[in-house]
Amino acid sequence: MTKTEEQQKKDEYFMKRALDEAMQARQAGEVPIGAVIVCNDKIISRGHNLTETLTDVTAHAEMQAITSASNALGGKYLPDCTLYVTVEPCVMCAGAIGWAQIKRIVYGCEDEKRGYRQYAPKAFHPKATVTGGVLEEECRELMQSFFKSKR
Repeated sequence: MTKTEEQQKKDEYFMKRALDEAMQARQAGEVPIGAVIVCNDKIISRGHNLTETLTDVTAHAEMQAITSASNALGGKYLPDCTLYVTVEPCVMCAGAIGWAQIKRIVYGCEDEKRGYRQYAPKAFHPKATVTGGVLEEECRELMQSFFKSKR
């Protein structure tokens, strides 16, 4: 197996864990977005949207995962970590990801209405790398089915 294939398998494995978080959000009536943060091939934090539960517009999956990872590692910077999130981060989360100095960001589907790429494409740390489209169909379907059920 090539290094690229090995990384793709890891990315899919960890994105499935982020999808597990998104399902927890959906079951709680939240927008189904989930995130995990990985350090040295180990999940150190998990998060999903809690904006309704906490009545807090900042309680996005990424924000929950960043706070938890910072607590787990004992510092505010996460330069050796990878964030896996089911939907492209919004501008607010992209700013937090940048401030946390997360090295790698992997997301499932794009957010055409609120995604960071449209409004703040340089929000991440300058050395950060981004991989989009991991398990894209599964991530998109979860979001679409959630919003269809709300209409």
